[in-house]
Amino acid sequence: MSQPVELSVGGKSYRVVASEDEATLRRLATAVDARLHALVGPSRTVPAQALVLVALTLAHELEQERALRSRQQQRSRTALSRVLGRIDAALSSTAPAAPPAIGTTP
Repeated sequence: MSQPVELSVGGKSYRVVASEDEATLRRLATAVDARLHALVGPSRTVPAQALVLVALTLAHELEQERALRSRQQQRSRTALSRVLGRIDAALSSTAPAAPPAIGTTP
């Protein structure tokens, strides 16, 4: 089992246990904390609503990135399919004729 990690977000400490390593958890907590301070300012207390707003914003950005990745994957598949079609067409149009049967003259 992972060891608990003490993280500071929005001026409060949280003890979490997760499958990620401590460095990753700290990096993520720092990113969330930066978003909170950008929203409420560095010297103000962070209300719970601000935490929810930041969580929703991050979730929305994640959805947008996933949708973008999905569109890019689809475009890549389509482009690859076209290229493979062109290659197949080029190979079939330049394929050598079948060799003459044994015992026949060309």
